[in-house]
Amino acid sequence: MPMKKSAPDFVLVMIILSLLSLGLIMVYSASAIWADYHFEDSFYFAKRQLLFAVVGVIAMFFIMNIDYWTWRTWSKVILIICFVLLIAVLIPGIGNVRNGSRSWIGIGAFSIQPSEFMKLAMIIFLAKYLSVNQKKITSFKKGLLPTLTLVFTAFGLIMLQPDLGTGTVMIGTCIIMIFISGARILHFVGLGLLGVAGFVALIASAPYRIKRITAFMDPWQDPQGDGFQIIQSLFAIGPGGLFGLGLGQSRQKFFYLPEPQTDFIFAILAEELGFIGGSLVLLLFALLLWRGIRIALNAPDLYGSLLAVGIISMIAIQVMINIGVVTGLIPVTGITLPFFSYGGSSLTLMLIAVGILLNISRYSRI
Repeated sequence: MPMKKSAPDFVLVMIILSLLSLGLIMVYSASAIWADYHFEDSFYFAKRQLLFAVVGVIAMFFIMNIDYWTWRTWSKVILIICFVLLIAVLIPGIGNVRNGSRSWIGIGAFSIQPSEFMKLAMIIFLAKYLSVNQKKITSFKKGLLPTLTLVFTAFGLIMLQPDLGTGTVMIGTCIIMIFISGARILHFVGLGLLGVAGFVALIASAPYRIKRITAFMDPWQDPQGDGFQIIQSLFAIGPGGLFGLGLGQSRQKFFYLPEPQTDFIFAILAEELGFIGGSLVLLLFALLLWRGIRIALNAPDLYGSLLAVGIISMIAIQVMINIGVVTGLIPVTGITLPFFSYGGSSLTLMLIAVGILLNISRYSRI
């Protein structure tokens, strides 16, 4: 067991707190009109997000002091619990349906999204499995196939909800971890071709996904339907210009962009804070990626390196997909912007993951 470093990565802590603070401000700014109309309380979403942020930050600092090898010991138990929750959410009466997806389990006035926690559970388990079986991973039958079977079983359960966005983030994260652990490139080429075919089949199997693709190619074919969100998002980003319209001055949040505090919150940020504000946020995410990579490269063991790689990959993939959707670079999918979008499960999960990353930094030689 490596000797503990005296303090966690202070730069990473400041980056996370900066992103979280900006996120809370933007949740209020983006949701105030919507919340006042529907709940007669302009702070409705902001107060709930603040509650989750406080709980998440407390959890982050608590977990930061738990030896990351603890998660190695409990990785199988954590994964099994998440599998049970993924199955439970599919049962009518337990799982709640929102926007056509049965992805939430209600707990009192709040709800959790099991697929969010499966992402982290899979990272923790794979980090252990790949570090123990590193020599086997070059073998398709003995190493790669069992790993992919587990990952795609979880992906299949997530797709039954259905939630292609979360499933894509999990798959992408796991593929990066498997590749980093030493899997053969030739295997990835073959699996990549199968993956593309499978992805196309998933899109073709659901009419609403096909509509999202056609809306992405030309949103003006259906400006009041499937193309509505991306058109309104671009209408928000465009007028923002260099310096933005000013904090709180968004026009698109006046019921043009549906639920602007969730997946499309970056569009409101770009409208109010402009290119400068949007670039600052992207710079903070880039700094987060840099610190995460440094922690992974300098971790004292393979398990710590893979765990750090998985956490930072999950965040990076989610940011890229969300920004890509908001700016019209990829088709619309339900992916939140880490530390910004309204949502308790996503925010809490991200802060817990960062807490683990901070603990690894206490052992890293940085």
